Amino acid sequence: MPKSGHFHRTTPHTTSLLIWGVAVICAILAVTVIIAGIVLFIGYIAVRPKVPQISVTSAQLDAIYFDQASLLTVQVTIVIKSENHNAKASVSFYGTRFGLSFRGQNIAYLVADTYGLGPNKTTEFNYVSESTPIPLNPDEAEALNWSLKRNIINFELKGNTKTRWRVGLIGSVKFWLHLNCMLELPVNGTPIFPRCSSRSQ
Repeated sequence: MPKSGHFHRTTPHTTSLLIWGVAVICAILAVTVIIAGIVLFIGYIAVRPKVPQISVTSAQLDAIYFDQASLLTVQVTIVIKSENHNAKASVSFYGTRFGLSFRGQNIAYLVADTYGLGPNKTTEFNYVSESTPIPLNPDEAEALNWSLKRNIINFELKGNTKTRWRVGLIGSVKFWLHLNCMLELPVNGTPIFPRCSSRSQ
């Protein structure tokens, strides 16, 4: 005769409670994420954050000296404007540094300490940059002579600044603002008003 065995029946109650517990936790997390998203969206709509801007307002070549030794000395005035078009948030600018160059030759650096702008405020920095005598190679000297005949010299202004501001419930927001401008400056000192603004990253 076959031996009789004992069969044990397992109860599903323990497994069911575990599954229900996990399901409840997931539901709570989902609701929390949805509520947080709604709050952030409402905060964004209420504040409508705008990325700050920097731009070149004007520039002019004050003086230029180029001697037979191919040494170039210039003085350039550049006005840079910072703008905060946020209606409800102050903005701080820091790490501001721009380089002025002629055909890759660095002439001067335009820097600023950390500064802040209140809501819907702008400010301008008037930079007067005077270079030390810069030696030019034959190609650069030829290009400069050609520019002098045209009465216009091309300079490049390139650099960046960092911005930080708080947007309602969203929290702190940071951006890099990059500026890259070609300045065609008349030799006679006439100011120009380039349309050159920053791009954010």
